Amino acid sequence: MSTEETLSNLLHETRRFEPPAELAESANVKAEVYARAAGDREAFWAEAAERLTWAEPWTRVLDDDNAPFYQWFTGGKLNAAYNCVDRHVEAGLGDRVAIHWVGEPVDDKRTITYTDLQREVAQAANTYAAMGVGSGDCVAIYMPMIPEAIVAMLAAARIGAIHTVVFGGFSAEALAARVEDCGAKLIVTADGGWRRGAHSALKPTVDEAIEKLGDRGKVSNVLVVRRTGQDIDWNADLDVWWHDSVATASTEHTPEAFDAEHPLYVMYTSGTTGKPKGIKHTTGGYLTQAAYTHWAQFDLKPDTDVYWCTADIGWVTGHSYIVYGPLANGVTQVLYEGTPDAPERGRWWKIIEEYKVSLFYTAPTAIRSFMKQGDAIPAACDLSSLRVLGSVGEPINPEAYVWYKTVIGGGAPVIDTWWQTETGATMMTPLPGVTAAKPGSAMGAFPGITVDVVDDEGNSVPNGSGGYLVVTSPWPSMLRTIWGDDQRYVDTYWARFKAQGYYFAGDGAKKDEDGDIWVLGRVDDVMNVSGHRLSTTEIESALVSHPYVAEAAVVGATDPDTGQAVVAYVILRESAPGDCERELSDHVRKEIGPIAKPKRIMVVPELPKTRSGKIMRRLLRDLAEGRGVGDTTTLADSSIMELIAAGKAAATDE
Repeated sequence: MSTEETLSNLLHETRRFEPPAELAESANVKAEVYARAAGDREAFWAEAAERLTWAEPWTRVLDDDNAPFYQWFTGGKLNAAYNCVDRHVEAGLGDRVAIHWVGEPVDDKRTITYTDLQREVAQAANTYAAMGVGSGDCVAIYMPMIPEAIVAMLAAARIGAIHTVVFGGFSAEALAARVEDCGAKLIVTADGGWRRGAHSALKPTVDEAIEKLGDRGKVSNVLVVRRTGQDIDWNADLDVWWHDSVATASTEHTPEAFDAEHPLYVMYTSGTTGKPKGIKHTTGGYLTQAAYTHWAQFDLKPDTDVYWCTADIGWVTGHSYIVYGPLANGVTQVLYEGTPDAPERGRWWKIIEEYKVSLFYTAPTAIRSFMKQGDAIPAACDLSSLRVLGSVGEPINPEAYVWYKTVIGGGAPVIDTWWQTETGATMMTPLPGVTAAKPGSAMGAFPGITVDVVDDEGNSVPNGSGGYLVVTSPWPSMLRTIWGDDQRYVDTYWARFKAQGYYFAGDGAKKDEDGDIWVLGRVDDVMNVSGHRLSTTEIESALVSHPYVAEAAVVGATDPDTGQAVVAYVILRESAPGDCERELSDHVRKEIGPIAKPKRIMVVPELPKTRSGKIMRRLLRDLAEGRGVGDTTTLADSSIMELIAAGKAAATDE
C-alpha cells in the first residue's frame, strides 16, 4: 500500500479561528515575513541573530560543506549567559523582574530581578571555577523547579561548560547513565523538592547514582541546594552546600565569548532504552532560533507581558522556552515548582490571576486533565489577562484546543507548536497575529523553516494525503550530533531520506485539502488494521470529541484476523453514564469510519504518564497483548498500571 493511501480515513475539521484584529494590527511579525524568509533564508536568520549581542561577528551564516554536520554563524563569538542576563542590566533593565517564583507551599514565593539574577549567576560561575570546572567540562543538573536550577544552567554557559539537565523524576540508574555518558565533573542538586505536599528526595538519588558509577564516574563535587531541609547523607569529600559556596562567592565575573559552535548543552531524549541518546546543541544558532521563535510566536511585548511556561527544565521545552529564549528576550516570567492540582485544584488559574499572566504555554495532557474537572474551577478565577495561549509536547485534540481557547483564554489565539528535542526550537506553528488557525493543526512551517510530508520514496504527497514529516533544509537550532556517536546521528536522522538530504523527524503527518499540516504522532504509533494504516492520534481525537470522554489513549494490539486491532483506554467525565462503551465505539465509526472502530474500549481511572505528561502507550500495548506490566520507573505514578491491569482482569472475568 502506498503512503498516499495509508492515512485516508481522516477526521475532517472545518472550524477556523481568525487572529484577533487588535493583536493582528500590532503583531511583532506580519504575513510578509513568510515571503521575506523564503526569499533569502540565510539573510532572514542573520537578521534574527542580530537581535543577540555578539562579541565577534560571524563570517558565514550557514556552513553546509560537511552535511549533515551543519554549522551556523561560523566565526562568530558570543556568550549565552551574557545574552540572557548581563546585557539587560547594562541596558538599564536591572530592576525588571526576571522570575516570579512560586513554590508548591502556598506562601513560598520569591521575586528575582535581572540584577539579582546577574549576581547569582556570577557567584555560581565563580564557584564552578573554584571547583575546577572550565570550558568544555560537563555539569549535570538534577534539580526541582527552583530558581537555582536556572542559575546552575546559566553559570555553566557563562564559563563555557556544557550542562546536561536530568529530569528530577528520573531514577538513580537513569541519572548514572547520563552522568557517565557525558563525563560530568560536577552534579548540582538539592536535598529534595516539594511534590503534592510531600518532600521528593533528590540528593539520595544522586548518592545512589554515584555509587552505581563507581570507578567509571568522574564526579569530583556535588553542589547541594537546601530546599526542603530533609535529612540527607553527607560526604565531606564530595558534597558542598550551595549556601556555603555560591552564596558567599564574589558577585564579580567577566563572561568569556565562545565560538558559535561551542557546545551549550546535551539533552538526553526521554524514554531511551539501553545507551542514552544525548542530543548535542551548540550556542549561536540555538540561541538565535530559541529567542526569535519565542518573540514571534507569542507576540512577546517584554515591557508589559508576563509569560509562563509550565514545562520542567529537565525537558527541552524548559531549556528553550523557560531559560534561553525568554531570558534572551528580557522577559518577566513565572516559574512554578509544583503540580497543577497541589495543594488544590485550580492552583494554576490562581497563579495566572495573581501575576496577571498574559502568555501561557502548556501541554495537551494538562489541558485534558483540566477539562475533566469541568469549567467551574477556572471560571472562579480572573483569567482576562491572557492574550496568547500555547500548546506543546504532542498533537492537541481539537476539542481540547477549543476548550482551552474558550474556557481558559476567553477566545485568545492558540499556537499549536510542533518541534522536538532534536530541533531545539519551534519548527511549525500558527502565528497569533497572522494565521487563521485550525484546532488540532500545527498549520505550517515557521518562517525560515522548510518542512514537508513525503512518501516512502521521499516524494512530496498531494494535499489530502498522509506520510512522513521531514525537514527539507537545515535550521539554526538543529542538533549537531548525538554525543559521542556521529554515526548514530547520521543513521537515526538522515539515512532514511539520504538522497534528498531530508531530516526525518520520526513523526507521521497529513496534509489537509488546503495543504495545512496535521502531526499524527510517532510513526511507531500508527496501526495497521486490515491493511489500513490508522493514526492513534486521530482515533483519540474522535473519542475526546464525545462529551462523555475526558481523555483517551489508543494502541494497536496484535489480532489474528485483522493484523492489529484498535484498543482504546478512556477516562470518562464525571457526567458520563455507565456502560457507554458501545456508544463511544459507534461514535468513532461515525467520525472516522468502520475500520477505525475500537475492538475493545476500557474505562480507566487514569492513564500511565511520565512526569512530563507523555502517555506511555508502550505499557498499554503490552497490557492489551497480554504481556503484563513492564518497567514503570519513569511514570509519575507507577500504581496506575496496577489499577488498569486489575480493571482489565475484572473485565475479562465478566
